[in-house]
Amino acid sequence: STTSPPAPQELTTVRVQDPRVQNEGSWNSYVDYKIFLHTNSKAFTAKTSCVRRRYREFVWLRRQLQKNAGLVPVPELPGKSTFFVGSTDEFIEKRRQGLQQFLEKVVQNVVLLSDSRLHLFLQSQLSVPAIEACVQGQGTQTVTEAILHYAMSNCGWVQEEESRP
Repeated sequence: STTSPPAPQELTTVRVQDPRVQNEGSWNSYVDYKIFLHTNSKAFTAKTSCVRRRYREFVWLRRQLQKNAGLVPVPELPGKSTFFVGSTDEFIEKRRQGLQQFLEKVVQNVVLLSDSRLHLFLQSQLSVPAIEACVQGQGTQTVTEAILHYAMSNCGWVQEEESRP
């Protein structure tokens, strides 16, 4: 029997970086994070993507994944922590690490990876209601179209990111 060459290892790198405070100083200020994804996995439409998401959107994503994953355990998110002891920067950094660990575990789970909400969360800048509409077929684009549309609009950015040492 002929042995086929081993399939290349599928790798997905996901990084949560660059926390930014939006609407600083106002009552509705929040922090969002840059999610950078680089992969050779066939599971993903775009091989590189970058979006900004806030904690509340992660909470939504986790809830959706849980609903659809059945008995598959969904990784935990870092806590909401209303009274945090220490500096805000320290809190933001701890949360950033927690969000990154959450996503790293999620993208390694085949069941969770099959949820199109995850893909739209990671690879489009659609809002949560728009993701829901898209997944239910009520949006103007399919899930793949939405991701490709975003990937196209982001081309320059992705190259710029890759050319950094």
